[in-house]
Amino acid sequence: MGTVKYILQQKGHAVTSVDPDTTVYNALELMVEKNIGALTVVDKDRFIGTFTERDYARKVILKGKASKETLVREIMSEHPATVTPDDTLEDCMKLMTHKYIRHLPVLEGGQLVGLVSIGDIVKYIIEEQKFIIDNLEHYISS
Repeated sequence: MGTVKYILQQKGHAVTSVDPDTTVYNALELMVEKNIGALTVVDKDRFIGTFTERDYARKVILKGKASKETLVREIMSEHPATVTPDDTLEDCMKLMTHKYIRHLPVLEGGQLVGLVSIGDIVKYIIEEQKFIIDNLEHYISS
């Protein structure tokens, strides 16, 4: 099975981030604009947490807060599970399953270098299986 590094090489290292003092509403607008389900929260170039659709649903809507007045810092997930570029995708799947999460920030030397999602991992697995099937079909037919 592949590593996080492979996924980052394929999709790139770009990560969409917000400042912790961004309003939840503005963070949601950014998520819609980028068609993503999670943002990293960065304060003075330091990764401090994540903000996800799940955070919004559970910590704003259900608690009766107003998204235009609530700051990301108030509801973000602090100290989320993270991985390194050298972690295997199998380890990522185990961590995501165990923690019930869909996004993993990638840290290298304490610096944020990417973000992998469950969708990235599923895409990798599908491509890997297709490659194996194609090779087996070629082997059988030759």
